[in-house]
Amino acid sequence: MIEATHKHSGYGIGSLLLIFAIYVSIFVNSLVLFKSPFEFYIGYLVYIILLPVFFRRYAFNKFLLAIFSILLLSGLFNIFLGNNTSALFFKVFSGLVLSYFFYYYVILEFDYDIEQLFKWYLKGSYIASIIGVFQFISFQINFVPGYDFIWLLNKGGPVFGGNFGIRINSVFAEPTYLASTLSAAFFVSLYNLSRSKPYYLSKFKSVVIIVVYILSFSGLGQAGIFLTVIFLMLSFGLVRYSVVVIPIFYIMFNFLYNNVTEFSQRYDGVVDLFSGEEFKLGKTHGSSFILYNNFIVTVENFKSNFIFGSGIGSHPIAFDKYSIAKGIKTVGFSNNSADANSMLLRLFSETGLFGVTLFLYIVFRFYVLRNPNKDTYHWLVSNSILVMILLNLFRQGHYFLNGFPFFVMLYIYNSLSYQQMIQEMEEELALKREIY
Repeated sequence: MIEATHKHSGYGIGSLLLIFAIYVSIFVNSLVLFKSPFEFYIGYLVYIILLPVFFRRYAFNKFLLAIFSILLLSGLFNIFLGNNTSALFFKVFSGLVLSYFFYYYVILEFDYDIEQLFKWYLKGSYIASIIGVFQFISFQINFVPGYDFIWLLNKGGPVFGGNFGIRINSVFAEPTYLASTLSAAFFVSLYNLSRSKPYYLSKFKSVVIIVVYILSFSGLGQAGIFLTVIFLMLSFGLVRYSVVVIPIFYIMFNFLYNNVTEFSQRYDGVVDLFSGEEFKLGKTHGSSFILYNNFIVTVENFKSNFIFGSGIGSHPIAFDKYSIAKGIKTVGFSNNSADANSMLLRLFSETGLFGVTLFLYIVFRFYVLRNPNKDTYHWLVSNSILVMILLNLFRQGHYFLNGFPFFVMLYIYNSLSYQQMIQEMEEELALKREIY
């Protein structure tokens, strides 16, 4: 159990710089300082500067230590068996360990003030969305430096397409990264439009985030929209809203399918491949095939290493063994061989039942149901981050890009904070009963 939530009354210059550095590690990962022997994102620099300070100030988390010890032993064993290499393992494993401990220490540094940490994320999402609006308008008036950020972010060039000629990616390398990182803010924004008193973000700011999210024209973003609506329906009464929402779903799907070529091609590609149709060069969407290919690789690798997987960082080796794209000479069909194109597939491949079960345990064990008689923000944080987690499991294979571990830790400690609040309320009620 965590300590009682402490609310800061104010922050000095040092704390504000710390806050800025932390959120740079989440939002600004389009600036790569060097690319060999691996891509070194600017967020990693934040880890290097702050982690030694945190290590001196705080003890190790025993739960994280136990989990990573198991993954370490499994990884070393797989290196011995030839399922992995030490270079691949330690490159990914070290980043995974450092990022999870880093964001755990961030929560400690701010005295478990989950709500404030989440509000800073919402503020960062709004700023990223404003930059996205600027990018969109700049493209429409042909102001190149305003929409092509390659002069500033060496991995943040414009992505053309969509109904307006450009798919907004703002400060992110791709629209997909925008969709995954802003998905929790999108959830809050959509919730705000249905409330007379919005949470933290004004209705104007909420609309800005929603518009930018849609204008990313990301398939993952569209999945995020559907998940958001589903969770809101479940929380506020599925039966009551189904009469209205189901037709809206139908209209939205048909609009996207008939007007957004990228969406319809990906959807058709996934359906066709998983229905048993063969890949057809020039017809089947390449991104759909990449996902399907990684699915096949994962299934084959899981058969041989189903308990603990073949070790963190080992999916590229499994890909070389089992890929069905070996006969395709066109460049690009081996993309995402490092991260399986999906964190869920990568977990199955690299960590087996152990990793997948652990992640599912976190999702279910620390979920907060809506209880308006208690409070709103714990439910809001939980459900919005759950949408982000599910999107990453589905289509983002990188374990710690864009601060994903930060949101996993927020999800866990938000639940613990809620449980403590309920316990304190029950103790206070019991004490009143004893007095009276």
